[in-house]
Amino acid sequence: MSASALLQATGISKRFGGLQAVHQVDLSVMPGEVVGLIGPNGAGKTTLFNMLAGSMPPSAGRLWFAAQDCTAASAHRMAQLGMARTFQITSVFPGLSVWDNVLAATYRHQHTDWLAAVCRTRAYRSEQARMTERAAHALQQAGLLHRRHDLGSELPYGEQRKLEIAIALATAPQLLLLDEPAAGMNPEEAGKLVQLIQQLRSQGMAVLLVEHHMRVVMGACDRVVVLSSGEKIAEGTPAEVVRDPEVVRVYLGRETVHA
Repeated sequence: MSASALLQATGISKRFGGLQAVHQVDLSVMPGEVVGLIGPNGAGKTTLFNMLAGSMPPSAGRLWFAAQDCTAASAHRMAQLGMARTFQITSVFPGLSVWDNVLAATYRHQHTDWLAAVCRTRAYRSEQARMTERAAHALQQAGLLHRRHDLGSELPYGEQRKLEIAIALATAPQLLLLDEPAAGMNPEEAGKLVQLIQQLRSQGMAVLLVEHHMRVVMGACDRVVVLSSGEKIAEGTPAEVVRDPEVVRVYLGRETVHA
């Protein structure tokens, strides 16, 4: 693998019986880079995302993350190494407050045991303070700190999407995988999402996102990978990709894109 890549997939493929969902795709994400993954419906984006996140083993190819061979790694292992993911369908806990949704995610970093919690040792109290600070920072980044006392079910859909991002950020990932993060957002919310992604990049976090909202892709991504029928057909800067004749033919010809 490339010595500088945080995530790298080489020749990664997935077959379901006679269906070749993803075929020999090469993809990399560098530290602090924002990469977009686009393509028409049925292009294989979600299948590729699932393989990269450890939710689905590839049929062929190799996958490296954080300098380790993760070809057969589970989603739990990928999370341990510093990968966090959001999903197309919101997965917040509707009966918990916004604060508790995010605070729960910080417990992945808890090291003190139950006895320390019962005795409220200095180490336990210090760890709880750090987790509280991390949760508050994640909510502030996502623009939801003022909604921390509201239930997850009380948020409009666009803010539930932002809550999912805050939950992922609370795990302190090296790489954030966003699956259609702008879904359900109005133009103003989508613009704030672009600002958030740019802010994360400036802090050194890498982001890989699947997104149909081309204004988000154009505004947030350093590089874009285009899939069609399970194969990579183009890769480059957003400006390069939207002018690629093959991309326009299979995907972008259905809408006008303005940088």
